[in-house]
Amino acid sequence: MRRFFGWVLKVLILIVVGLISFLTAMRFAIHGREASVPNLIGLPPVQAEQVALSNGLQISREDRFYSSVIPIGRIMSQEPQAGTKVRRGWRVRVAESLGPQRVTIPNVVGDSERAAELNLQRRGLEIGSVATISAPELPTDQVVAQSPPPDAQGIISPKVSLLYNAPTAAEKNLMMPDFVGAKLAEATVAVTDAGLKVGNVRTITPAVPAAPVAPAAPAGKAAAKPKPVPTEAFVVAQSPAAGSKVTTGAIVNFDIVRK
Repeated sequence: MRRFFGWVLKVLILIVVGLISFLTAMRFAIHGREASVPNLIGLPPVQAEQVALSNGLQISREDRFYSSVIPIGRIMSQEPQAGTKVRRGWRVRVAESLGPQRVTIPNVVGDSERAAELNLQRRGLEIGSVATISAPELPTDQVVAQSPPPDAQGIISPKVSLLYNAPTAAEKNLMMPDFVGAKLAEATVAVTDAGLKVGNVRTITPAVPAAPVAPAAPAGKAAAKPKPVPTEAFVVAQSPAAGSKVTTGAIVNFDIVRK
């Protein structure tokens, strides 16, 4: 019996030793697949990539920011931070410095979305988020707000976000017709049919040469009847101009003459 218990004890000791060896091997295997994130701040992107690869890691350049401390073209931030333990092959996200802010933020409020984008890109700026609202009281198809504001200083990112006012679902974009030369009555009907509204109608008095004085009628003869006053109105100018982009419900103003 004593011999049996001695044999069982030896087996248990072997099992415990085996478990300890297994756990130790697993620990070394796990730590062998780990890497410590190096400090990449201040390095040029090419050198930062080489340092990351030598530690079994990769880098991903995801953004650019202005910095008065880190020289232009060097790494200014990283995630994860230096010293963090990660798996080998892990991708370290880094941001590149643009140096101090030198670009002027333009005013793009009132521009179309496309015109605003071109204006920003010409200055080396990027488009941030673009939000859309439908506000009937504001001009449609235009940028109505921007962030950061024009001429802003001390900004961090070279991105400008835009707020764009688009037509509501009930509105429809129209091309303003040309009413110049048309009779006012006909132009009024056409404006209404197009879903527009007639606004101010201003009568323009054209310059005319002085009429010659008619000779007095001979005695015994009736005086000549005066010519009738012209009553037909014709459009000579309009606002908005022909070809302008408007929406339903827009107001059209006319200048007219009577012939």
